[in-house]
Amino acid sequence: MSAATGRAYRRAPLAPFAAAVTGVGLVTAAGTGADAAWHGVTEGLVPPVGPRPELDGLPCDFFYSITDCDPAAALGVAAQRLMDRFAQLAVIAAREAVADAGLDPAVWDSGRVGVVIGSAHGGLPFYDEQHAALAGRGPRRVSPKLAPLSVVNGAASSVSLDLGVHGPSQAVSTACSSGTVAIGTAHQMLRSGACDIVVAGGAESTCTRLLIASACSLKAVSTRREDPASACRPFDTHRDGFVVGEGAGLIVLEHPDHARARGATIRARVSGYGASSDAHSAVAPDPEGLGIERALRTALADAGLSPADVGHVNAHGTSTLSNDLIEATMLRRVLGESPLVTSTKAMTGHTLGAAGGIETALTVLALQRQLVPPTVNLDVPDPQIPIDVVAKEARGASFDCAVKTSLGFGGHNAALVLTRA
Repeated sequence: MSAATGRAYRRAPLAPFAAAVTGVGLVTAAGTGADAAWHGVTEGLVPPVGPRPELDGLPCDFFYSITDCDPAAALGVAAQRLMDRFAQLAVIAAREAVADAGLDPAVWDSGRVGVVIGSAHGGLPFYDEQHAALAGRGPRRVSPKLAPLSVVNGAASSVSLDLGVHGPSQAVSTACSSGTVAIGTAHQMLRSGACDIVVAGGAESTCTRLLIASACSLKAVSTRREDPASACRPFDTHRDGFVVGEGAGLIVLEHPDHARARGATIRARVSGYGASSDAHSAVAPDPEGLGIERALRTALADAGLSPADVGHVNAHGTSTLSNDLIEATMLRRVLGESPLVTSTKAMTGHTLGAAGGIETALTVLALQRQLVPPTVNLDVPDPQIPIDVVAKEARGASFDCAVKTSLGFGGHNAALVLTRA
């Protein structure tokens, strides 16, 4: 409020700014590498999933793991030992994204390059391991690497070290919207002129007994133990919770002038970003979806676009009863019935803080290839969900604008508007 007048005021919106997406890197349960992950997601291939001995006795005893990526081989054993698994996956994805962008870290202006990576939990597996060592064998058995390996900034730090980045390096932790907020932050850094290039997205690997036991207590995960491959079923009448996954999804964003000057191939553009807080509950979204609506409308205004421009939405779509209904109702209210909506979590799992990074990367590929991935396991569409969900098989379409929405525990909402290059 203005001290002089006592009246609320609103800052004039900034001119639209579209960051160029020039590189994509993915490590997911659907496949390692952007091409492999895209094939798995568009073909609707649910990764092998079954009982895990470390989860024995829990209502949910399964999760999606990455089986075609060997961090020791990709990074070297010595380097691998200096990172928790989530950071290892981030470095592998970052290397792919930078190579895909045609960038050479040996010659770029490293002071003009930034890194922003989101994660909800950071190095939880290493933290659990060290807690067990303390309890079972005493304080002298606790590793001095606990702090650098378990903190949330481990992925951003490891990527910055690996690429030799000297510009801003940041970690974002806004629960399941972390990856989306990281990319939005990168968009703002480019717009402000702080960087020419930013490597951004999310990374997570928290498939631990502790986390899944907690999710079971919260009744957030599926307990479909008799058929875990069909457990994640976004927007389906019989959905009963998400399935935890691991992975990393990073993209290279560049200032459009920088991308043009070096003749880069532009896959898509991040044209708008919006974020909001529900201020409603520590775990439940605003029942009216007002928070995520605010984020989406802000992102559209930031891009200088209208709801009618949106042709595709990669939704948060967790396969929980409340999230899917609240999000879908909001999407219909804001965008109408025309956009093609999908949730790709049935092929990747819910990767928590990495989800926004992975799903934004998939949205970039969807725009570039004009193909919307399917929502698999959608056998009986929920009649209360009033949107056009692409089910079972990928659907070709012509669209120039797509949206990525994310909701996180604590009421952290984020939305990105992406446009065709």
